[in-house]
Amino acid sequence: MTYQNTIARMRDVVTNGGPGWNAIDPESAARMVIQNRFRTGLDIAKYTAGIMRADMAAYDADSANYTQSLGCWHGFIAQQKLIAIKKHFGTTKQRYLYLSGWMVAALRSEFGPLPDQSMHEKTSVPALIGELYTFLKQADARELGMMFRALDEARKAGDAVEAKRLENAIDNYETHVVPIIADIDAGFGNAEATYLLAKKMIEAGACALQIENQVSDEKQCGHQDGKVTVPHEDFLQKIRACRMAFLEMGVDDGVIVARTDSLGAGLTKQIAFSKEPGDLGDQYNSFLDADEVDPANITNGQVFISRDGKLLSPKRLPSNLYQFRAGTGEDRVVLDCITSLQNGADLLWIETEKPHVEQIAGMVDRIREVVPNAKLVYNNSPSFNWTLNFRQQVFDAWQAAGKDVSAYDRAKLMSVDYDGTELSDEADEKIRTFQRDAAARAGIFHHLITLPTYHTAALSTDNLAKEYFGEAGMLGYVKGVQREEIRQGIACVKHQNMSGSDIGDDHKEYFAGEAALKAGGAHNTMNQFEAA
Repeated sequence: MTYQNTIARMRDVVTNGGPGWNAIDPESAARMVIQNRFRTGLDIAKYTAGIMRADMAAYDADSANYTQSLGCWHGFIAQQKLIAIKKHFGTTKQRYLYLSGWMVAALRSEFGPLPDQSMHEKTSVPALIGELYTFLKQADARELGMMFRALDEARKAGDAVEAKRLENAIDNYETHVVPIIADIDAGFGNAEATYLLAKKMIEAGACALQIENQVSDEKQCGHQDGKVTVPHEDFLQKIRACRMAFLEMGVDDGVIVARTDSLGAGLTKQIAFSKEPGDLGDQYNSFLDADEVDPANITNGQVFISRDGKLLSPKRLPSNLYQFRAGTGEDRVVLDCITSLQNGADLLWIETEKPHVEQIAGMVDRIREVVPNAKLVYNNSPSFNWTLNFRQQVFDAWQAAGKDVSAYDRAKLMSVDYDGTELSDEADEKIRTFQRDAAARAGIFHHLITLPTYHTAALSTDNLAKEYFGEAGMLGYVKGVQREEIRQGIACVKHQNMSGSDIGDDHKEYFAGEAALKAGGAHNTMNQFEAA
């Protein structure tokens, strides 16, 4: 609905309200309606699911259409990210948000900082989704409010051409609200618990849920040791629970990202149920590290399975966990991914120990033999030492090609001494093109960094503290922060405006007219930044 159509509709509503509504200005009401396009989280989930499905189809047509996101742990961070994207690129297309369970645990739990082991309150996840979208909607309201003010100025100046241009811009306004891929960990319990939490996350606005195949009460960060997976049927129940939650909430095209941690998980908590040889349970059990049973040497507490007509005893640890055979990780990943896609998942997430295009592609090639349009969400993780990994990859490639590498020590390639060398330059170029290359070769539809704003907050705070509490004093803040905000056109240099002060002034005028006591007058110190 256009700006003028919205005003006309509000005029009809006000007129139908009777004489008591005469003080309501239809155009002011229309502006508030336009500034609040999304009434509920479900409105957002339905809208963004459509965007994500269209992006997936575009990627299937051309792998250059991959998508990206950064992990956000606070609404302000998400807001500034989207404002920056619109500022630098003019559009939010193919840019999403990622909600990291790791950052919720480390930064948003009432228990204080926690490891990524699903110990945080599960209600904090939908709460953060709601917070992220609250800040993005406020970014819309702020930007549209500035457009409305500019429209009023154009009208006062009698500039009909500029007024018409602004109305067209309002009619074609691109929202800051984008899809979010939200981490539901391993479901925080059984399938019913997963379903209940999924509903809350969808109600808050999530159009995509990422769920992993670890044991819920043994869950570990994907880049730590001690990961324990569940049999496929247990995981598929949770995928079905997420799908049913989407359908119940009316988000029929909601997206499920099935994550497998099998590449780095050497343990399972239970032996899978199997009815006949070759079924899914039997395939899962076939990866168990087991010894053929010697009837003369049966020990207390041993567990037995049959395989190929033989009686075997899986190796059980003192923790009551069973271990998989070494070297079976990739085979288990491929089976996990195929079965997930065949049972309701839309996208895959393969957690790897390093960013290596060919390693990922090798598994995806096998998956695509069964599911041709299989595609991934990939964690460009800060847990990887990107500099070291890619320098080592270049070193190994050079060595394999017979190139002289005697000037380099492979074990010390992270050293600053190698910065600016031919090897480091080639490695940096591979890092720069990693997302593009992996999208084309390894089926990666969506690239994300899980914890970037965790690290940027730490780095910028360290730099400020070093300067401000040192010899630079106040110049440490002015030179390192405020002056750069001004020079780079960072919107929140006018922090009163960013916090909603001008929106509040507009509302005061709508509600009180000439009697409005507004904060943005001549004595507001934010006016010092107008010239900037």
